[in-house]
Amino acid sequence: MSSPFQQRVLAAMGDQGLRSALDRATAQLGDRRKNAFSSLDHSDLIRDISRYAKMDLLRDLSGNLQRFEHALQDNGAQVHWAEDGPRANSIIVDIARQGRVKLAVKSKSMVTEETHLNEALEHAGMEVVDTDLGEYIVQLARSRPSHIIAPIIHMSRADVGRVMEQRIGVPFSDDPQTLARYARERLRTYFLRADMGITGANFGVVETGTICLVTNEGNGGMVTTLPRIHVVLMGIEKLVPTLAHLDLFLKILARSATGQKLSVYTTLVSGPRARDHESGPEEVHVILLDNGRSNILAGETAEILGCIRCGACLNACPVYKNIGGHAYGDTYSGPIGAIVTPGLKGLHDWKDLPGASSLCGACREVCPVRLDIPKMLLSLRKTSIEQGLSTFDMRMAMTAFGIVARSPNLYRFFAALVRWVLRRSTQQAWVKTAPGLAAGWTKVRDLKVPAAKNFQQQWRARKRGK
Repeated sequence: MSSPFQQRVLAAMGDQGLRSALDRATAQLGDRRKNAFSSLDHSDLIRDISRYAKMDLLRDLSGNLQRFEHALQDNGAQVHWAEDGPRANSIIVDIARQGRVKLAVKSKSMVTEETHLNEALEHAGMEVVDTDLGEYIVQLARSRPSHIIAPIIHMSRADVGRVMEQRIGVPFSDDPQTLARYARERLRTYFLRADMGITGANFGVVETGTICLVTNEGNGGMVTTLPRIHVVLMGIEKLVPTLAHLDLFLKILARSATGQKLSVYTTLVSGPRARDHESGPEEVHVILLDNGRSNILAGETAEILGCIRCGACLNACPVYKNIGGHAYGDTYSGPIGAIVTPGLKGLHDWKDLPGASSLCGACREVCPVRLDIPKMLLSLRKTSIEQGLSTFDMRMAMTAFGIVARSPNLYRFFAALVRWVLRRSTQQAWVKTAPGLAAGWTKVRDLKVPAAKNFQQQWRARKRGK
């Protein structure tokens, strides 16, 4: 029986519209990234410094978090600690109730998707609206984002037009400017009525207790200044040491994410508004979320906590390009999701994700902080086997392969046998349906018929002059 992940993959592979959208969008984002980095002087050095800063910070994450907390409190912000998603949601609901919040507006935030905050607020009787355009469409469609940076990368303009027509009653259009105008007109009223603004955090600066938000839409500024209460939900790994380091991270984040030298809006939040200021929130609350991150920090994939959520690895990954984000089944997708999701939720229900990689290394090459993603995927695969999570037929197959691979004579015999079987199975150049475990391969692609002689045989024949 196929696993839920395999079922989602097969559904995605059969959706030609999805694959066309992914091909177009990921290629465009990948090209933009290359062009943007070509304009950055000393880009390799900046990436090296950024990586070192992140890894060094993680070595004393507890101490850095305490220093960050004190700096936030000195700025007038209120700091809360949440060991898991339900606790984070409970804290935010309590803040909203105490502030008599009826309407909350959100800027783009993957961590609130991780905790399912919208559902918690709605269950508590409050209205919550995502104000990032892509996230707004996802909310209207009652769906989930499929990309860290581009939430509706899986949708066409016509798809967006149909969602807006059905959900908010506007005339159908597939013109981007018209669709943006529809959204702008409705979101403006939410900004003006909102009691609470909710954001994530791209970075938290330990040195100054500053929250940094990076957006390409004006909604980030609206969410952090107009409502009476501003709530920041951030993972405990989102820290950077100093403002000087923040400058370096901003240079590589924008280039890696969208191919820009700098995002359109970079918002720095230190605390509630001063008495002599006319704009800004009366209260700023920062919730520092663990939700499994401490477990990751203690394991072999701790390096993944250095991820700055740029999405470059998704755009480079041949697996993501074919199956999209929803096939991964949770908040984070692509190579990063294949590591983060099992780290946060355990391997038992997510053991298939580390296997969703060709280990080509493209993700490692494009990562702005040079995370060794293939190494971490292999580590999770090893752990999955050690915990007995692989299927019986796979365990038997790998045991048999281990026996055969240790004996050159056995290996040559079985390799010749497999070539003979595959060549006898068809008269064409491609095998449409392979036997045994290889049947999984031919469900979604053809298999090239092997040559009559392998490379070594052909090499020896050439050396003999035949």
